[in-house]
Amino acid sequence: MAILQLIKPEVKNLGGSFARRSLPYPNRQMVGPFIFFDHLGPSVMPPNQGIDVRPHPHINLATVTYLFDGALMHRDSLGTVQLIQAGAVNWMTAGKGIVHSERSPDLDRHQETTIHGIQTWVALPVEEEEIDPNFIHYPAETLPTWEENGAVIKLIAGQVLGYTSPVKVFSPILYLDVVLSANAHFTIPADYSERAVYTVTEGLRINDQPIEQHHLAILEPGDEVKVSATAAARCIVIGGEPLGTRYKWWNFVSSRSERIEQAKADWRDRRFANVPDETEFIPLPEVVTEANPFS
Repeated sequence: MAILQLIKPEVKNLGGSFARRSLPYPNRQMVGPFIFFDHLGPSVMPPNQGIDVRPHPHINLATVTYLFDGALMHRDSLGTVQLIQAGAVNWMTAGKGIVHSERSPDLDRHQETTIHGIQTWVALPVEEEEIDPNFIHYPAETLPTWEENGAVIKLIAGQVLGYTSPVKVFSPILYLDVVLSANAHFTIPADYSERAVYTVTEGLRINDQPIEQHHLAILEPGDEVKVSATAAARCIVIGGEPLGTRYKWWNFVSSRSERIEQAKADWRDRRFANVPDETEFIPLPEVVTEANPFS
């Protein structure tokens, strides 16, 4: 069997849109350094509506936004203002602390639009957790893309099969967007000890086993795995090497539970930097629980 575990994501209402959340999961909190995996939409926004994720904080992780369709405007406490469109990558390294918002661009609010994509969080190695925050945008055309047996593969981040993404990463990582025509197939090498396939569409098979749409298949380590399609299909492949125990609470991730507590206090007392020209923010959740250890 190529599949170690099959995860059906939980649907989250984001207020006007929705996400299918595969990670964290009760029995599988991480895949390599990936500690959060959301499939956004597809959500159709009527005229005069849009996405409005108000300013909120992160620490000790990197957020990665990758869209299939639509656009989002990123703003952060470094002063960054960046439009992200389909096929590009927004990589925001929170490090010791950053605040950001994600909203529909003003031009999109006057017409019907669709938002569809993947948002992930990547835990940082212990020695990199408290680095200075940073933001880098990578246009779609800078990402390596190739064809294999009818599958068009884009390397979002990491290294595989002799290709290297320009996206700056902090630990071994694999992140692929794969679009398959009918009867196409490709092989995931055994280079990384943890790997998973997310079925964005129907029609996908892993080592000839059909996998339902909107599932995250955690793969057995150590062997190559064949992914094929019975019809036009799309999947996301993630992977990498484990980083050890992590704690997660709300938008905070750290290897130290006491750092989570400090971040809570800092956000509650408004000690994080502000996003320029933004007055709204998401308050600290009222329900305060212990940070859960993820490993």
